[in-house]
Amino acid sequence: MPNVKVFDMAGKQTGEIALSEKLFGAEINSAVLHSVIRAYLLNQRQGTQSTLTRSEVSGGGKKPWKQKGTGRARQGSTRSPQWTHGGIALGPKPRSYRVSINKKVRRVALASALSSKVAADELIVVDGLAATEFKTATMANMLKALEADKKTLVVLADADEKTVKSFNNIPYAMTAQANSLNAYQILNNKKLIIAKAAIEKIEEVYGK
Repeated sequence: MPNVKVFDMAGKQTGEIALSEKLFGAEINSAVLHSVIRAYLLNQRQGTQSTLTRSEVSGGGKKPWKQKGTGRARQGSTRSPQWTHGGIALGPKPRSYRVSINKKVRRVALASALSSKVAADELIVVDGLAATEFKTATMANMLKALEADKKTLVVLADADEKTVKSFNNIPYAMTAQANSLNAYQILNNKKLIIAKAAIEKIEEVYGK
């Protein structure tokens, strides 16, 4: 069962906390992480790209010149792909990139991502992580004190409006709720800061 240090918002250590072995001390499965993150990124694609084929561009109804006798190559329409302003041959059309991932596989990927952060000493637990007012400077100072001044994911127990909005103006920080984590969010950030109150919720939601 891995133990990590607990800090306050001033960056001072206040103790330690024992984390779930199943979630924070699991074997890192690189193959599952790759498939889940690939699926996540594919599912972000809108798939709305589209080009016009020769039947969809306007014009080109008249044959440019007669079939024989001109010395030029035969042409049936000025909207063929080889013509300027012609249709696009084999261009993209709207499609779905969606990939479905099994719930158990997503859980394995999440445990691998959390465990990798613990193994790399990039997970920080903060006690009393909350804003009493809408103040970006308070959260920026906390991140600086915790040496998390690079790309950082802050996990909160609940979507506290004051805390979330206080982080919004910090370009290298983003927030997430404990019940909506995914492996991509975790691995896409250098540091992972979790509110102590969120640890219990993470273990309750994902540790079953």
